[in-house]
Amino acid sequence: MRFERFVGIDPSLRTGFVALSPYGEVIEMKEIERDGDDPARMSDLIQAVVDAVHDTDFVAIEGFGYASQKGFLLGGIGWGIRIGLYRRGIPYVDVAPSLLKKFAGAKGNAKKEQVVLEVYKRWGFEHDSNNVTDAYVLAQIARVLHERIELPKFQQEVLNKIS
Repeated sequence: MRFERFVGIDPSLRTGFVALSPYGEVIEMKEIERDGDDPARMSDLIQAVVDAVHDTDFVAIEGFGYASQKGFLLGGIGWGIRIGLYRRGIPYVDVAPSLLKKFAGAKGNAKKEQVVLEVYKRWGFEHDSNNVTDAYVLAQIARVLHERIELPKFQQEVLNKIS
């Protein structure tokens, strides 16, 4: 299947969303959030994220981080997005947080600031939101899983663990 866009999603209360063309150009980038009380807020957020994905997209979504105090809430958002993608038949791959960081050029346990710096050095991409920056890396991972792109060894190692 030929995908028109490669999407990265960093599920959170402020979900990062980036869509890249097959050539790596940013088509869309945003942080998606909703106000209100749960569960309505979570439901609206999940729906907005799923609605932002096109039927011809391939998605990479950040895997679950278990160290968070808000693990149950974020897990609910993450599973809600996955279920929405599944129901629409949109293919996706889970990427562990440590592999996302390594693909960017940082260590698997790096702080967000280090990932932001590595993303800027590698791709020249910057955004005020760490969630959007992570989504950008995820979109790059989605892209290289389906496009012929020469990769450094450390990035190929990451892909070997994902696929």
